[in-house]
Amino acid sequence: MSKEDYSKAFKAGKKDYQARMLRGEKPTLQVLDDILPEKGAYYEMPLGLVQIPTDQIVGTKTIGRSSSFAGNFMPILQENTEFASKWSALSTSHIEEGIRDAIKAYEYMNKFYVLEGNKRVSVMKFHKAVSILGDVIRIVPRRTDDKENKIYYEFMEFYQAAPINYIWFSHEGDFAKLQKAVGKDPGQVWSEEELLTFSSLYSRFTSEYKAKGGNKMHITPGDAFLAFITLHGYAAVEDKTTNELNALISKSWEEFKLLNADQDIDLKMAPSQEKKPLLSILLPSSAPRIKAAFIYEKTPGNSAWTYAHELGRLYLEQTFPDELQTVCYENGTTENADLLIETAIAEGCNLIFTTTPAFVQASVKAAIANPDIRILNCSLNTSHRYIRTYYSRMHEAKFLMGAIGGAMAENNRLTYIADYPIYGSIANINAFALGAKMINPRAKVYLEWSAMKEVDLFEKIRETQSSCVSSRDMVIPEEASRFFGLYLMEGDHPRNLAMPLYHWGKFYEQLIRTIMNGTWKYDDTSSTKAINYWWGMSAGVIDVICSHHLPIGTKRLVEFLKSSISAESFDPFSGILYSQTGIVVDDPDRSLSPEEIMNMNWLAENVVGSIPKKEELKEHAVPVIDQQGVLKEEG
Repeated sequence: MSKEDYSKAFKAGKKDYQARMLRGEKPTLQVLDDILPEKGAYYEMPLGLVQIPTDQIVGTKTIGRSSSFAGNFMPILQENTEFASKWSALSTSHIEEGIRDAIKAYEYMNKFYVLEGNKRVSVMKFHKAVSILGDVIRIVPRRTDDKENKIYYEFMEFYQAAPINYIWFSHEGDFAKLQKAVGKDPGQVWSEEELLTFSSLYSRFTSEYKAKGGNKMHITPGDAFLAFITLHGYAAVEDKTTNELNALISKSWEEFKLLNADQDIDLKMAPSQEKKPLLSILLPSSAPRIKAAFIYEKTPGNSAWTYAHELGRLYLEQTFPDELQTVCYENGTTENADLLIETAIAEGCNLIFTTTPAFVQASVKAAIANPDIRILNCSLNTSHRYIRTYYSRMHEAKFLMGAIGGAMAENNRLTYIADYPIYGSIANINAFALGAKMINPRAKVYLEWSAMKEVDLFEKIRETQSSCVSSRDMVIPEEASRFFGLYLMEGDHPRNLAMPLYHWGKFYEQLIRTIMNGTWKYDDTSSTKAINYWWGMSAGVIDVICSHHLPIGTKRLVEFLKSSISAESFDPFSGILYSQTGIVVDDPDRSLSPEEIMNMNWLAENVVGSIPKKEELKEHAVPVIDQQGVLKEEG
């Protein structure tokens, strides 16, 4: 039997050898000595006895035995050699007794290279063993700015808390995300039971993932697993049977395909102009009456953001009195969002708008479980295939607000009060600052964050002596306060000058019309991209309302800028741009791309302030920051 095993292994080795040759690759084992950095650029760290995943054993430490094996560790020496006899004897020993002697190996960048025990590894790989015991020395390279090097250092930090070497990620920060996803604080050590539970779940997941073709994707199984447990919850999937887990993996497959795509967001900058085919117009529509649910984080009475969406919902009821029914669910949280969506579906809603980025996870889970229900989440730069997302280009209105502030601030000082450092909000701040600077080159914008811990915003305004303040966008009905929009400070009292307007009603109207006229499907032109609607003034979903307190000349300037932005003949982020730390764009003819605007992590040169870190923010901000937070620029 052992000779037959060698014959099969030999054939597998020759096949792999030839395939690598045809691809122009080295056909035999990798040699660690050939790829190590120069002396002094690394150090060695003994790890002791480690269970080494056989899939991650890729080569030998020295060149000695590398030519005896193909790149897949299968033998390529003839069957009548002494090598073949020893290999066959080892195979027999493994079948009858199991190979117990540890190999000696080096680990470098989470790949393993054998110093002693190459034939043992070959036999174990042939018999599809999951791991092999090894006495391991880790090669630790010097820190660099290389992406793989950064990921490796994150892995080593994670390894101190959880000695897991069989999972790997393609992106920086994912080992920390895994630690959080399993319910652990940074650096918190895993128990032996937790390690065994994780190993079992990951093994079950990867087995099904690879069986369905996951090994053909260029993402790692770890990338897919992290997305899976982040979406469905680690505790929830841990308790599932293998059949239940496999079914959920199948339903979630579009998410893995999205991770595999090079460009994962199909950004729609304006409403679709796609026309419905004439034949479908002539034929009677069988589409059911739309019942739309709106899931709110707070209530219209205590939240300006929710109030704006509620006005949009009421606008829809007036616009479609016969074709559409709406219902809203208030006081949503990340804990009860799943239940609210389930309730909406149970009550017959076939279109659901979740109006905060914090509800993305619940939205995707519900969409996977209910593929016939259209679910949209109000967030920017969110990448999911099962839902669509939408947001407005508020930075266009903020540019106008900044221009008004620059014209009205007699002492050149303005305060901008932001809420969360998320996608889009940094663009709002910078657009405001650029608008102020365009009108008043001496304008300084003092940046404050309402979600910061232990900050008295009114005291901050007094300290800076700002004459103009940009605060929350809309009035909060239950507060009846005038501290909203852009206002002049007259002692302790505000005099409102202008307010930016989210016209969510027009946004929702145009989305719903695509469902009613059958053109909804035409937006989905790719099977591997998420759809994100990001509309602005040109679509009528963003506006600025001016007070009668504004001088006529300032009003005329605002109308001119508004019409220029609406006609897309002027871009607030065009020309030479400077940040607090230096030049960002040095080409006077260039405009920032939508992706650059969404992902801004720098502040304009006339902004006084900084982007806070998550730990500096209040607890209620954490779910939004986890989903949509902008990484602070290092410098």
